[in-house]
Amino acid sequence: MITVEQINDRLKNVKYPGFAKSIVDFGFVKDIQLNGKKADISIQITSSAIEVENALIDDITKELRTIDIDANIAVDKPQQPQQQSNTTSGKNIAPDIKNFVMVSSGKGGVGKSTTSVNLAVALAMQGKKVGLLDADIYGPNIPRMMGLQNQEPKIAGDKVIPFESYGIKVMSMGSLMEEGQALIWRGAMVMKAIEQLLRDILWGDLDVLIIDMPPGTGDAQLTLAQSVPVSVGINVTTPQHVALDDSKRSLQMFKKLHIPIAGIIENMSGFVCPKCDEESDIFGKGTCEDIAKEFDTKVLASIPIEPSIRISGDEGKPVVYNNPETVTSKRFMIAADNLWQAIVKSDANNSSIQPTTNGVSACSTEKNNEKGDCGCDH
Repeated sequence: MITVEQINDRLKNVKYPGFAKSIVDFGFVKDIQLNGKKADISIQITSSAIEVENALIDDITKELRTIDIDANIAVDKPQQPQQQSNTTSGKNIAPDIKNFVMVSSGKGGVGKSTTSVNLAVALAMQGKKVGLLDADIYGPNIPRMMGLQNQEPKIAGDKVIPFESYGIKVMSMGSLMEEGQALIWRGAMVMKAIEQLLRDILWGDLDVLIIDMPPGTGDAQLTLAQSVPVSVGINVTTPQHVALDDSKRSLQMFKKLHIPIAGIIENMSGFVCPKCDEESDIFGKGTCEDIAKEFDTKVLASIPIEPSIRISGDEGKPVVYNNPETVTSKRFMIAADNLWQAIVKSDANNSSIQPTTNGVSACSTEKNNEKGDCGCDH
């Protein structure tokens, strides 16, 4: 006759999805009640994902059938975060993450990765559970900026464990490929890579995931917007009008994809002399204000050029953590406060959040009878 102890031993063969340890080893099996050839199994798990629940029910059922036991399985799990999408599918391939922030720019070289790093660390310093995803497929610089260069990620089952640095979880395409390797990707390959960076990383429960996007308005941005409900978007630019022209395309993309705009970061906004602390507007300053008004948003912060921010990036020591008293650090902290307020506001009005394109390009004439006015690279 089968005993409770024998059933418990059998459950040691049931691995928790993505891990090498069993549900018994994790302590997830809370109760076993046996009545003849029927067993009531109670388990408590830490994931809210329906895929995890269904996989465990299937695996437990199959395992107990080998000893001729019918299982009735009750699963206690955290409440799944409310979807922030107004599509019929409500797609979210990373449901344990409460908020997603897309950091974008119309062109490269404007300090987008530096902004992503320092906003993420600033939010973590304010007590938030933060992740940082370097989704810049073509120029993944965040491993160096976070002091993670030449480190290889660990694997748990079929998932990748993110690095931890400065209180945040970090993953980058640069950590998943050979250093210096050139990626010549387009279309479907880029879209698949973005999905895998969201789906196959063990991010866990996060208050916010900061996503450093490739520059421009192409496949990567569209894929992200169709994969998860992006809470807010941030545009990073410099004060020169050449950069601002590209920024308009990025902001128009947010509008087309129904992504609330948290604001604009004006980088390289003045130069702070390391000797006298005087700030000079060598590239201009305040030119983002008019664009912010045009798109009904605001300038989150004007970040000056300081030697400390260059040094911190090269040495893998984010300036807000390593030199919190600098002008740059203080402005990034203010920007992080403003960003969080925008996220909270977005949560309160989440019925309007994308994705609404249903697989059609945001600038498709089929979708909106307009002629590609969002500036996308399609």
